[in-house]
This record gives sequence, structure tokens and C-alpha cells, in this order.
Amino acid sequence: MKSMLNALKTIEQYKTDSPHYSELLDILAELLILRENYHKTSDKTVFQVDEHLIPQKMAGGLPLIDFISGKFDFTLPRNYFLQLLEIAGKRSPEKTQEMVAQLQSGVLDFEKMVRHTFDPFSEEEYLEEKDDDFLDLVELFLEESLRPELEKIAGQYGEKISKLGWSEGYCPICGKEPKIGEIKADDGRRYLFCNQCGFEWHYRRVKCPFCGNEEQHALAYFTIEGDERYRVDVCNVCKRYIKMVDLRNSERETNLDVEDIATLHLDMLAYEEGYS
Repeated sequence: MKSMLNALKTIEQYKTDSPHYSELLDILAELLILRENYHKTSDKTVFQVDEHLIPQKMAGGLPLIDFISGKFDFTLPRNYFLQLLEIAGKRSPEKTQEMVAQLQSGVLDFEKMVRHTFDPFSEEEYLEEKDDDFLDLVELFLEESLRPELEKIAGQYGEKISKLGWSEGYCPICGKEPKIGEIKADDGRRYLFCNQCGFEWHYRRVKCPFCGNEEQHALAYFTIEGDERYRVDVCNVCKRYIKMVDLRNSERETNLDVEDIATLHLDMLAYEEGYS
């Protein structure tokens, strides 16, 4: 609860500092409250982990949860997704009502929609053409619908994973690629953050998390003058980037879900420079 309240406080501060992000930050605030309520009311678990297989999976670079072929009961995430859609309903009521009706009638299959977020190369389309803002919200909520359940797995097995020394650039819990990370104040090391499950893991500073490039001359970063707390690590081999929050000279508690939205200007700068 305390971390959520701190996140809400940070959101209000960022709305003052960056008013052009106010709507997105308001959406995140509503989402964080719903997530907290989910944790309070849900005592069941959707995902099961065979603890005996964890060392083998970590050694083989395999995430704990296999979304492509695994079989799960998505009833709880589906109900949570419907709650999340109420946030969209305040902004796009007609499109939201249409989607809810299609989910309830079976025209849209929630499970297929969720699995599509983990298999972006799937040829199956789950949504008709809609405006970009609504589609972006739907995709955000599809990912969020699994977040509380995956947080349970991260909380239960995160320490064990850290001790086993996961060295891949994608998440050891769910397999998603990171969009943001942090350089911690206590040890100066780089940690990558998974927006899908909230897990953080240590990753070498001089290595691209996307292609594994370790050639220092092909790795770089840029900052914005006067705002060196944030930087963008880039790889000139694969042309990918990741945002980083440098906490070495900061005493502020950070929430990387919030920071990801508050640094959207860095995403735009990276795109302009040819990184993706």
C-alpha cells in the first residue's frame, strides 16, 4: 500500500512538471488503484510453477511461464480486464461498450487476445480497426490484466532466480523484453525492469539486452542536458534502445511504471535517431 501511495504522489508531481502527460498519468493512477484492489481481493493463483524445473529453465534461458503453449484458467484476468475497460469507457464510451459486448457474446476471445500480446508475430487479428488511442489503451490493459498474477510469481520466486544468476536480456518470469531499467544507488549496477510482471534483474552495463552485443565502441547512451537522471542506452548493432533511470545521485523512491510514462519524450528522441 505504501509503495502505491508513493507512486500516486509521484504521479501528481509529474502532472505538474509535465502537464502534457497528465491524461496518461491519470490512467496509470486509476490502473494502480485497481491493481492494488486486485491483490487485496484475490487469493487464488492463475500460474503454477514446477519448482524442480527452475534451475534447468534458468540455465537454458527459459522463462518460468510459457504463454505460447501453457494452459491456464484466465477467468480472473478476464474479469480484471473488464474492470480496466471501465477506465477506457470514460474516454471512448461507444468503442468500450462495443468491446465489452463482443467479449460477453464470444465474438472476441479474451484468451486469444492475451496470448497475442506474447506472440506478436501471430497472424490472427483480434481487433477490428479502431482509433490508435483506444487500441493503445486496450493493449495496455491486456498486458495489465496479467500483471497482478505475474507479480505473485515474481514475489514468490524472484529471490531464487536472482541467486541462480539469470543473464538474459528478457524477463526470467514471463519472457517479455524490457523498456526501462535503473542504475541503483547502492551498488551502481544496471537492472532491467519488466513492465509485464514488475520483476527486476541485474544485467551487465556494457552489453545490449536485445542482441547481446558487448563491443563497447558499438554501445552508447545519450541524455538531455539538465536532466541527467535519465539516459537512453543504445546499441548500434541492432539499433535498439532502452531507457534508464540513474539513481546514484537521487534519494527519491522510484516507480518504473510511472517513470516509463514520464520519459515518453526519450522514446520519441530515440525513434528520431533511428532506434526502435
